[in-house]
Amino acid sequence: MTPLVLPGRLESLEQVAEFVHAAAREAQLTDKVANRLQLAVDEVATNVVMHAYQEKGRDGELYLAADIDAGALRLHVEDTGEAYDPTTRPDPTNLDAPLEEREIGGLGLFLARRSVDELLYSRRGDRNRMTFVVNRPAPA
Repeated sequence: MTPLVLPGRLESLEQVAEFVHAAAREAQLTDKVANRLQLAVDEVATNVVMHAYQEKGRDGELYLAADIDAGALRLHVEDTGEAYDPTTRPDPTNLDAPLEEREIGGLGLFLARRSVDELLYSRRGDRNRMTFVVNRPAPA
């Protein structure tokens, strides 16, 4: 797939979703798996736009790429925000508590982690890279 570069704004999230679903179709993922991947990517991309760019008063871009092989789809989302590894954030501990008693934050990333087979972080030069790995079913 051809990589995609988008402005780091909330208005770009629709194009992010289109990219994710195109990659999922190319990888022949089921609709259910594609939607779970979309949930994960949307959560991370929204966090980048809100926390790495808007809250810091800076402009930035979202870089999207996908690699597909016989075993998996690897979808990469890169940003130029400050170095931040969200995979080190602990899972929320009070998921059974009433909503008003829970800590704010962290639930979206928790759901993102559980929506894909693997969620990886790396820093590449001045970019954060999140890689969403979805295993492909073996051919019948």
